[in-house]
Amino acid sequence: MGDTRSPARIEEAQHRKAEVLRLRRRGVAFQEIGDRLGITKQGAHKIWKTAMTEITFDEVTTYRTEQLERLDALLVKANEVLERHHITVSNGRVVTLDGKPLQDAGPLLDAIKTVLDIESRRAKLLGLDTPVKQQIQTDQTITYSFEGVDLNSLR
Repeated sequence: MGDTRSPARIEEAQHRKAEVLRLRRRGVAFQEIGDRLGITKQGAHKIWKTAMTEITFDEVTTYRTEQLERLDALLVKANEVLERHHITVSNGRVVTLDGKPLQDAGPLLDAIKTVLDIESRRAKLLGLDTPVKQQIQTDQTITYSFEGVDLNSLR
């Protein structure tokens, strides 16, 4: 077996780590990343997890900017759906009411939910949500107060 600390091995590991991060930022699944790099899904996840602990402030800023750009692009697509005219179709035929095509609210409501989800993600990413104060009381009348912490995320 060769020396795992050789310059070539170190360079290969750094390249692999950079590629895992690049692919994950684009939303590629760990299985596909592993397939592309000739490693297992678990190996790709381990590289990503380790790389995330080493990430610098500048890299976080770059990643946040990329995420915002992705959200912007998704928002444009969701708004396109909102602006379209949707008609109800059943068994390949347009459904009418009083001789006029019946509006299909499903795609509109789905697009509205998508827009709200995108805006929620943007608010989290930018830290726009106001911290919530939560109090928990036990049978022993001890009260804990948590500000800015989502207790469900700690489970």
